[in-house]
Amino acid sequence: MKKLLAIIAIAASMSAVNAQAQNAKSVAAAKSAVEKAQAATENAKQNTKAATWIKYGQTLIDAFNAPAGNAWVGMSAQELQLLGAGERPVSESEVVLGGQPMRKQVFSNKNYYFNQAGQLALIEVTQPVVENALEKALDAFAKAGELDNGQKAKDISAGLETVNSKFTDEAYKAYTMGNFGLASELFEKAAKALATAPLSQLDTNSIYNAGLTAWTNQDWNRAKAFFEEGVRHNYYGDKGEAYAKMADVEDHLGNKEKSKSLLEEGFNKFPENQSILIGLINYYLNSGEDTARLFQLFEDAKKNEPDNASLYYVEGNARQKLGQNEEALAAYNKAIEVNPKYEWGYIGKGMFLYNRAVELQDAASQEMDDAKYSKLIEEFESTLKSCIEPFETAFNLVSDNETKGSIAEYLKNACFRFRNEGAEYQEKYDKYSSFAQ
Repeated sequence: MKKLLAIIAIAASMSAVNAQAQNAKSVAAAKSAVEKAQAATENAKQNTKAATWIKYGQTLIDAFNAPAGNAWVGMSAQELQLLGAGERPVSESEVVLGGQPMRKQVFSNKNYYFNQAGQLALIEVTQPVVENALEKALDAFAKAGELDNGQKAKDISAGLETVNSKFTDEAYKAYTMGNFGLASELFEKAAKALATAPLSQLDTNSIYNAGLTAWTNQDWNRAKAFFEEGVRHNYYGDKGEAYAKMADVEDHLGNKEKSKSLLEEGFNKFPENQSILIGLINYYLNSGEDTARLFQLFEDAKKNEPDNASLYYVEGNARQKLGQNEEALAAYNKAIEVNPKYEWGYIGKGMFLYNRAVELQDAASQEMDDAKYSKLIEEFESTLKSCIEPFETAFNLVSDNETKGSIAEYLKNACFRFRNEGAEYQEKYDKYSSFAQ
């Protein structure tokens, strides 16, 4: 048995060595092909032919693909082991990418990232065969297009489509890895590839994504340019999302009126878009303009999404800010009614009642008339006690410990007032005081 195991171990080791040698051979072949094709582009007799530049572009794409070997996104680890001919990683570790836990395998010239389902989610080349291979391939196909008399248009267009696809994949990869600036640049290059003659197509999706990733990267002027370019070509993102993003960009650039104008324009074209609507609501809340218009927007939003509890919660906050206490409480209650599992409806109601109790306590402390003082204290205690139930419901619904801790602070303070009324409130006070600490 020991001999058998030793033979198996040696065979496995040899298989890994052979796989690595095979991969190195493939990479070397790709590099050699690029060098040969590049030499042809420098030859005066050959560099005037479109076919020469097409060949160069194709070898560059092959070189770009070479380090990945036989792997593709979506394949399982078992498939990779089989098709990879036994190539083994140098190391493995658990990482988080885009908020998702993944298993990272490190090889000599690339990294593989597997998701929790065991599928290859991302291939990161760390040692490319040719630096900037896709950019050079794009230039090569563009040159071929300039030289072609129409006979090679199909081949050139196919090459440009491939370059577009590769740039797009790389852009999404950069986004997943949190490099939003690079993602924006790669989406721009993807759009450029599709726009290159003889393909000459408009890639509005890449244009929009170049703006979106620039917006995520807080590169406001760059984001503005791409969003506006997309809108010029009647591309608005999902349900007019471009208007919400453009308005946010203008707001960050200090152009408040332009931001409002874009939100109004977007709302007229896409009244169902909640991002635009929330942007308008926030504008009217912060500017103090025309509150009647603000609450008409709330009504419009509810018609679009009658089961969206967050709309009632936001309305409650708005009405509370404007001193409309009864309407604010009604809005929080409606949020709870629409979705009994929506914790912020309970948090909104609890905070409203708690803050109202504080106001009553302050008023009582300044009241000189005994009868009025007693009435205020009675109302204060009743209001303070009524905040406990919604806060406790929220406490049980919330999973985030930081939010739980904030709720526990309110509950601790409220229960402290009534701890002498019975063991129930003393127990609550001890529980929430301990959690808050």
